[in-house]
Amino acid sequence: MSPISAARRLRRLLPRRAFAQVLLMQLGIAAGVAVLATGLFLAPLGDQLDDQAMRRALAIAQTTAAHPALAEELRTSEPGVRGPVQTEAERIRRASGAEYVVVMDTRGVRWSHPDTTGLGHRVSTDPGAALAGREVMEIDEGTLGRSARGKVPLRDEEGRIVGAVSVGIAYDSVRARLIHAIPELLAYAGGALAVGALAAWLISRRVQRQTRDLAFSDIAALLAEREAMLHGIREGVVALDREGRLRLVNDEAQRLLGLGAGAIGEPLEAVLGPGRTTDVLAGRVRGTDLLTVRGPRVLLANRMPTEDGGAVATLRDRTEVEELGRELDSTRGLIDALRAQDHEHANRMHTLLGLLELGMYEEAVEFVADVTGAHRMTAEQLTEMIHDPLLSALLVGKATVAAERGVDFTVRAEPALPDRLVDARGLVTIVGNLVDNAFDAASGTTGARVELELRVDARTVVLEVRDTGPGVPEAERESVFVEGWSTKRPPAHGKRGIGLALVRRLAERQGGSATVDETPHGGARFTVVLPEALAPPSAPAAATAVSASSGAAASVATGPAGTEDGGGSAGTPKAAGSVGTVGTSGTGDTGGAAGTPGAAGASGAADATGEGER
Repeated sequence: MSPISAARRLRRLLPRRAFAQVLLMQLGIAAGVAVLATGLFLAPLGDQLDDQAMRRALAIAQTTAAHPALAEELRTSEPGVRGPVQTEAERIRRASGAEYVVVMDTRGVRWSHPDTTGLGHRVSTDPGAALAGREVMEIDEGTLGRSARGKVPLRDEEGRIVGAVSVGIAYDSVRARLIHAIPELLAYAGGALAVGALAAWLISRRVQRQTRDLAFSDIAALLAEREAMLHGIREGVVALDREGRLRLVNDEAQRLLGLGAGAIGEPLEAVLGPGRTTDVLAGRVRGTDLLTVRGPRVLLANRMPTEDGGAVATLRDRTEVEELGRELDSTRGLIDALRAQDHEHANRMHTLLGLLELGMYEEAVEFVADVTGAHRMTAEQLTEMIHDPLLSALLVGKATVAAERGVDFTVRAEPALPDRLVDARGLVTIVGNLVDNAFDAASGTTGARVELELRVDARTVVLEVRDTGPGVPEAERESVFVEGWSTKRPPAHGKRGIGLALVRRLAERQGGSATVDETPHGGARFTVVLPEALAPPSAPAAATAVSASSGAAASVATGPAGTEDGGGSAGTPKAAGSVGTVGTSGTGDTGGAAGTPGAAGASGAADATGEGER
């Protein structure tokens, strides 16, 4: 069988579940560690036992050599079985448990030995080191076999060497101690292995719960699918750990939030900064489908906590949906205005028909001239005050809607607003949102009135929108600018609570501000300051602006019908950026016709209707 086939068979025999593989690996590691620890312990144990035996033999030899009468007896007696040296040495041997205690003279002749036949004979090993005055420890082979030996010189009272003492410890006893220690050591190793196996089993059970009893191959496949899914879907996904740090941001979330690849691992507040988006993702704002604005984008966020204390949030880009919703609202407003104009046109035609049937031809001519002139005067007044075609077209249309809803709508500009706005569409969005909100707040009240005032100071534009509605309570004057805050019923095409947030965001983008307070009559007053709203004027543009604003402050008012006359004419488009306008009479029966859009297109009014609700 080839090695490759054997390896494949081995892999098939191994368990596939992650927890089983972890358990098997940990058991192998624990067993290997136990065997290695036992071997590492046994290796020096033999040396330690040898050293202990040699030191014990040396200690016995030193004690024997220190006997006060032994040197004198060695000098005055002869070696023999009954001799005093043999008797004393045997007593010490039996008392200490040594294998032998040999006392020799300076020639190396034994005066004591456990085997009495060796008395009077020279020792089998070299006694030169001990007779030279040195102490010796060694493992050596002698007549009694292998032993651990200690040798010391034997001195008389004057310190002269008269012989030596050699003591031996049987090496079999040392080996027996080593063998006796192995079962106990193996018992400890087995206990440690059992504890390690239990710990491995507990860890593997935890791994089993956390991996949902999956195999490693399944986990790898899930990770690959997860990466492909997260980076392929067109919905932003942000994952946070329990400390509020980013641990996952997919490609779409990076695009929507404006984050870089280095944001991973950073705290949420550090990369996004304070604001509603941070509060929603951090869970400080609770709910489903929460609206938030990040830069120019309107996002819909949902947050789901995870078991480890973190959270996963999804983000959907609703910018286009909100723009379409505003365009839909604008179209509906335009349709309402056209419906009102159709009604007024029918009334005027009936009046004109009656005058003609009665033969009052001069009165009919005068009626037509008055209605046409009144409508043209209203549109011309607005275009004289507001030179930007998008904004003037929006206000003409709003004037028509105001007349139909019974709201007295007044526009003032001091001086005239020149046609050099840096962000005309942004200003149209701001005005459209605020005016629509004011109409909603004032409609149905007695003496309903909405006032729009534009003030120009160098490059700064300040606009105020005042209404006679119920106003905004002081405690909620900051909440109205928060995404998702609204008192209105949501429309069919989406959510409310975006318009005023966009108003403030657009104002702050130009370095300005948006605030709300109360008018002296109790209604709401929204004030927007745009410090850099106008581009620096060129010489011709400056002359035009001075000429347009050389007189007193211009104003135009339109309100509900006081009489039953009116008429309409086509608004006059302006320059290349001209946009069709919808006119209204100053009397209350409104009318007008859409002007022909120029190169800029007629989308300005559609971009102006807002969702900024109170």
